[in-house]
Amino acid sequence: MKEDVVTKPSRNFLDLSDFSGATLRTILEAGKAMKARRRTKAAVADRVLEGKNVVLIFEQPSLRTRMSFEVGIRDLGGSPIMVTGKEIELGEREALKDTAHVMSRYADAIMIRMLDHAKLAEFAQWAEVPVINGLTKSSHPCQVMADVMTFEERLGSIKDRTVAWTGDANNVLASWIHAAARFGFKMRIATPKELAPKPELIAWAKTEGASIELTQDAFAAVDGADAVVTDTWVSMGDAEKERRHNLLQPYQVNARLLKAAQRDAIFLHCLPAHRGDEVTDEVIDSPQSAVLDEAENRLHAQKGVLAWCFDRLPA
Repeated sequence: MKEDVVTKPSRNFLDLSDFSGATLRTILEAGKAMKARRRTKAAVADRVLEGKNVVLIFEQPSLRTRMSFEVGIRDLGGSPIMVTGKEIELGEREALKDTAHVMSRYADAIMIRMLDHAKLAEFAQWAEVPVINGLTKSSHPCQVMADVMTFEERLGSIKDRTVAWTGDANNVLASWIHAAARFGFKMRIATPKELAPKPELIAWAKTEGASIELTQDAFAAVDGADAVVTDTWVSMGDAEKERRHNLLQPYQVNARLLKAAQRDAIFLHCLPAHRGDEVTDEVIDSPQSAVLDEAENRLHAQKGVLAWCFDRLPA
């Protein structure tokens, strides 16, 4: 019997660790340029997805990922098609590779938001069109591309600057660690011992030359940092909510903690935020908060990703 094979190589965007720093920089700069041209007559040059259909698969609920991808695809001249996990039961009704092959006959690219990273990788292995990681339990690369864009809009180049993470180790932090290795900034990470990043992820980052410091002291991580980042304490798929809240209470980003950072440091959170848990109102509503810029930049950073996937990066 003939082996089933991928017949057409595609440009997937699954993890920041898959790319060189130069490639990620090219994608990011393209996103910045398209942001600057949006709402102008020059934006017609950015319609690089004319005639293209992009399927958006959501196994998890979403506001920012869905809206930013749909609007971004339309800005680029393409057509988004949204389906939910319940509608297609990815990997349950039929083999993943069968779904991947069939969707590749209908669509020109596929974005997937699902918890199981291994299923995403398997789907991408069989798809004959580009596949984009819209979030998995392991990583959130599109979010962190938007975060780096936001940092640089506020503070200039992120290279050699310091980003502090306080909270638990999750998918967003994993992509921040990947980004530290690729964009050349320092990462200080404060977590409870029980919720620290996986040793293999830290080992990978150090092998790649990243500067990563781990601590259980939130103030030590934030001291003199240029950006302070956190995320919700209970993410999709997490168990033991009460235990996690108790463990993470000392890692809350409040005015006292933020004061330990640089005077012009920014606060980042991918949202949705649980106000009063991981961040206080006085921080997230302060002039130092860049969370709304972050949310907007999902749109612009992902337009860079989409254009790169089709090898159609505008000048």
